Amino acid sequence: MSKAIYVTTIEPNSGKSLISLGVLRMMLTKSTKVGYFRPIINKSKTDSFDNHTNTAINFFNLDLDYNDCHVYEQNEVVELLSEGKEDEIIHKIIEKYKKLEQRFDYVLVEGTDFSGEGGFTEIDVNLMVAKNLGIPVLIVGAGNGKKKKDFINTMQLTYNSFIQKEVDVIGLIANKTETDEIDYVKEQLAKSIAGDIQIDVIPNVNFLAYPTVKEVVEELNGKILFGEQFLDNAIGSFSTGAMQLRNYLTHIKNNALVITPGDRADIILGALQANSSSNYPNISGIILTGGLIPEDSIIKLIEGVQSTIPIISVEGGTFGISNKIGAVKPKIYATNSKKILLALDTFDAHVNATGLTNTLSNFNSDKLTPSMFQYNLLQRARAHKKHIVLPEGNDERIIRAAARLQLLNIVDLTLLGDKREIQAKCNQLGIQIDLEKINVLNPEDSIHNIAFGKTLYEARKHKGMTETTAQDLTTDVSYYGTLMILNGLADGMVSGAVHTTMHTIKPALQIIKTKPGVSVVSSVFFMCLSDRVSVMGDCAVNPNPNAEQLAEIAISSAQSAEAFGIEAKVAMLSYSSGSSGKGEEVEKVRKATEIVKEKQPSLKIEGPIQYDAAVDMSVAKTKMPNSDVAGQASVLIFPDLNTGNNTYKAIQRETGALAIGPMLQGLNKPVNDLSRGCTVDDIFNTVLLTAIQAEQG
Repeated sequence: MSKAIYVTTIEPNSGKSLISLGVLRMMLTKSTKVGYFRPIINKSKTDSFDNHTNTAINFFNLDLDYNDCHVYEQNEVVELLSEGKEDEIIHKIIEKYKKLEQRFDYVLVEGTDFSGEGGFTEIDVNLMVAKNLGIPVLIVGAGNGKKKKDFINTMQLTYNSFIQKEVDVIGLIANKTETDEIDYVKEQLAKSIAGDIQIDVIPNVNFLAYPTVKEVVEELNGKILFGEQFLDNAIGSFSTGAMQLRNYLTHIKNNALVITPGDRADIILGALQANSSSNYPNISGIILTGGLIPEDSIIKLIEGVQSTIPIISVEGGTFGISNKIGAVKPKIYATNSKKILLALDTFDAHVNATGLTNTLSNFNSDKLTPSMFQYNLLQRARAHKKHIVLPEGNDERIIRAAARLQLLNIVDLTLLGDKREIQAKCNQLGIQIDLEKINVLNPEDSIHNIAFGKTLYEARKHKGMTETTAQDLTTDVSYYGTLMILNGLADGMVSGAVHTTMHTIKPALQIIKTKPGVSVVSSVFFMCLSDRVSVMGDCAVNPNPNAEQLAEIAISSAQSAEAFGIEAKVAMLSYSSGSSGKGEEVEKVRKATEIVKEKQPSLKIEGPIQYDAAVDMSVAKTKMPNSDVAGQASVLIFPDLNTGNNTYKAIQRETGALAIGPMLQGLNKPVNDLSRGCTVDDIFNTVLLTAIQAEQG
């Protein structure tokens, strides 16, 4: 995994570009393999590309294609959010970021600009993206034009917003601060921010805050008459030349942009002369309004003057043009090396780059968001492409899930059912699926039935099964799918959209059987909550496990969690915590916990413990302050099916959490059961789980 920083701001015009450039160069001192990612861009009307991205790639000569560095334009995100498609946004951003992460040692991720459409949502959007990418945030704010107290409070509130959402903050940078306020701002920020967070303060650098003549030309769609090579001149102020020259000269300030009608030859020539005179300030450029071009004699005179002043002709009246120029905000372009070098020098002088580097090097987040968990499922399943059988091939939900799985090329599939009926249903529903590339078998008339019948008879004759019964059972879709796995024709099975749990898992218990050392088949759900993924078991199979079975369920569930990238911290749930409660049910949980500790002494486990103490750190500090699990449990083991099934469904319905599963554990080969109320997404996700289980063996 590469080291990454997410640079975000609290407002428009914070000088975030300076910080991003500085962080990029900081990363390049550690490795030549540095990437840049800006998931949401906001191009100007005149640009065919995002200036931030173009500057980063070209100035530092990064080994990146422009199109690899962004996912959405800002207006697209606003539209998707309005349609409730937050998950779609995050999944696409994660997918593109992960490709960069695989290529580079370091990645700078730059947030949005708070400009244009949708600015009111941007703090939430940046928070959402940073959280789901699982990378630390560097928060940037600008102190210019604000009361010091208001600025400090805003920085503190933004910091708290990220921390409350469990997003790691690597540092705060107070940019554009008045020189005489630097020490005060740094001191007050340090007092107001809880935790050991790096705080840096950067003074306001006027030159970096000035727009260039080039930016004005682009905004006004101007025509360059003279001095194209001087378009990077910075504009410190601007004034309108409408009075007589002798009066106007007294109003010229340093780095001034002169705005005058194109027929005012006196102002034009006077400004050129003033720029050459040691008695007047420098002039950055001249804007000629009204679309008027000076007479040929004046043009000839200008051509003969050695000048560093660009002269631009624009359409529009002087007053309107002045207002537009006043609204131009400064940018840093890849070609403006003077600004970039000053930005880098400013960063080096005022930001503790060594401290940032050390913090980044030591940063290791174990947080797993639901979106990242789902992305990892898809990638792991696709990497090994297992063969999964879906016995309920005629069900509309199964067909829709199969079509999506085929489109994404994640697994090989077998559908059980009549091929003509399945094709007719696809046609009726308008589902695009290629049944020539999906194996379709009909258990009522299959070339495998005779062999399957013999296999089933040999496996169950000791239990009194006859050859006739075995042959008849091969036409049952659950038995047929299970026999496919036993005979190596499939790696796993997903069923239950139409059939009961017992109908799905009974053949597996009879034929595939349990793993060595496992006496009980159990289940877990992966509960994708807003900020984490929890493993919950057993919520689907065992009605009232005894202490030994409960211990086995806990061990299997912990192994499942670890297998799917979740650090196992096991909470054995009960109606009391620690040694406070008494009663038969509490004693069962207490005994099960002790059994687990004996069998798996390295496993982090706590029990008995109440649900709130298991997941809420504030409660945990009160009830079980010395526990390594309390407040941070990732695996939640319920004492019985009644408690587990109702709790997971309550959480799912009341919080909108995605429940992936149930996933059966303990079988020699993966067979997973669906709820009869399952959705297409449930089927899709359960197939991914099954494929990963099959790969793990």
